[in-house]
Amino acid sequence: MPRAIAARAPLSRDVVLTAAVALADERGLEGVSMRHLADALGVVPMALYKHVGDKEDLLDGMVEHLLTGLGVGGTTGHQADRTADHTSKPLPWREAVTGPIHGVRALHRSHPWLRRVLETRQLRTPAVLAHMERLTSAFLAAGFTPDLTHHVMHLLGNRIWGFSPELFNETGGPPTRRSTAPTPDPTDYPGILAVAADSRARRPTATSCDEDGEFDFALATILDAAERLQRSGWSSPR
Repeated sequence: MPRAIAARAPLSRDVVLTAAVALADERGLEGVSMRHLADALGVVPMALYKHVGDKEDLLDGMVEHLLTGLGVGGTTGHQADRTADHTSKPLPWREAVTGPIHGVRALHRSHPWLRRVLETRQLRTPAVLAHMERLTSAFLAAGFTPDLTHHVMHLLGNRIWGFSPELFNETGGPPTRRSTAPTPDPTDYPGILAVAADSRARRPTATSCDEDGEFDFALATILDAAERLQRSGWSSPR
């Protein structure tokens, strides 16, 4: 954020959070500090503490700022299931669930640091709760019991925030750490080789897995299973 523009705006929590998001986009999460943020805003660091309590409050606020700006947290309950023309016709429950999830996922493309922040948050802010409420209400409105809704939300896990909990994240390059472990012999892993060969045949120019495709596949599989459980009248053991 240009200092000349930022300095003309009266300092407020929203101004501070907007500048913090811009700073993270430019320098990465490591570049976000009270000193750097104060420099970007043309104020002394102590001036920031009138609007954010500490670094954790700043990170919580950055998440809140993005979710609110996206509109994810602005509508809850059955209002989330209305069509864009504001008629009373409800959307299909799958769209009511996947729409907000894909909305949050889209944020990750513009703000690659967002996942790291979301993974470490402990405070459920109003926009965070509103997003969870919107999904919960979509399941309940579709006839899911509170019991099944509870379990499905747990099953979705981090996917409600637009990312999958991968065991090994692909870096796109060779490992940077030094290891004394023996080098694996590829012939010991024929199953992995078969899957890799099939994937290369299907996507010969790809250099990594199709993250969006894998995310959509997992989300659809979970919702398919949830729908089958709902139709069968499933309930958890007492």
